[in-house]
Amino acid sequence: MNGFKYTDEKISPGQILVAIPSMVIGVGILLLPKELAEVTVAADGWIPLIIAGVAAVFLTWAAAKFAAGFPNQSFITYASTLATKPVATILTALFAVSFFGISAFTVRQIATIANHYLFDQTPIEVIALSFLLLLVYAVAGSRAGLFRLNMLFLPIVLFIAFVISGFNIGLVETRNLLPIFQTDISGYMQGIQFSITSYMGFSILLFYTAFVDDPKKVPKMAALGMCIPIGLYVLLFILTVGVFGNVVTTQLLYPVIELAKVVELPGEFFERFESIYFVIWIMTIFNTGAMALDVSVLTVHSIFKKAKKVKILISITPVIFTIAMLPQDVNEIDLFAVIISYSGLLYFLFVLLLLIILKKVRGVK
Repeated sequence: MNGFKYTDEKISPGQILVAIPSMVIGVGILLLPKELAEVTVAADGWIPLIIAGVAAVFLTWAAAKFAAGFPNQSFITYASTLATKPVATILTALFAVSFFGISAFTVRQIATIANHYLFDQTPIEVIALSFLLLLVYAVAGSRAGLFRLNMLFLPIVLFIAFVISGFNIGLVETRNLLPIFQTDISGYMQGIQFSITSYMGFSILLFYTAFVDDPKKVPKMAALGMCIPIGLYVLLFILTVGVFGNVVTTQLLYPVIELAKVVELPGEFFERFESIYFVIWIMTIFNTGAMALDVSVLTVHSIFKKAKKVKILISITPVIFTIAMLPQDVNEIDLFAVIISYSGLLYFLFVLLLLIILKKVRGVK
């Protein structure tokens, strides 16, 4: 049976606005309050969140602005123009490796958390493989369809997040948020490091901008899209510390999930509200994992142009599954996340600066 084909494979600037928060909001939102609470006092974690968020907005705008300067050109095409074809191929291949890691981490983390909260009798390998096959099915279809799913899922995710926030406002204790501005400089710096990695995802603009029908609007839309996770992260962090306190937040494995567990609906006609949150959260992880896997396929396909998309997808799936199963415990998963996040950020900055310098030196317009 043939898959459904969209008549227009182009991406609109509005879809880019939705794609950025869909890529960014993922596993990091569950762990971030714990990491920030460990290095800051009371609710001071919102400060590094804002500072890192401003930096993320700038990097998002810069990546979109640069890619929009080469309309309808793939990354490897304009990188070959600025550098050389061999250098562009190497840069693209390293991006592929980076997105392999993001895809693998997404698969492993959702398997671990689902095993901990939902399927405690199911082997992690089975959960991971099931989710990975779901991602493969999504990516095997039309890229336009993938962006339409983002537009479908994101409003639902934000709605449920605000519902959870609304029910928890009454549980916030003001004394948990005080005193303010008591964290030292080193604590703020560590908080910024944790926060900036949670905003990772803007590198997709180097690849997806080529498909946008009006590239000139991409920088503005992408920057606005990055503002969504900033606001959501600050809101959930303040609520988490306000409800549990700073010390308790540092002891919780996934504070945001615990935030959903304390929700009590009026009349107690529905218990275990976190089950709804799990369904919604899986949507966000699906968006992140699907786009990471799609960019993985896109980068490999740009190197091996004659290979078919489905064959590339089938070929890299076992590699991603193997990488996902390498960590043996929670500590190794955390180490894996640190390696993927920081290496991905540093490599993105290196490539962007390199191409900007080459563009200036060679006078490319």
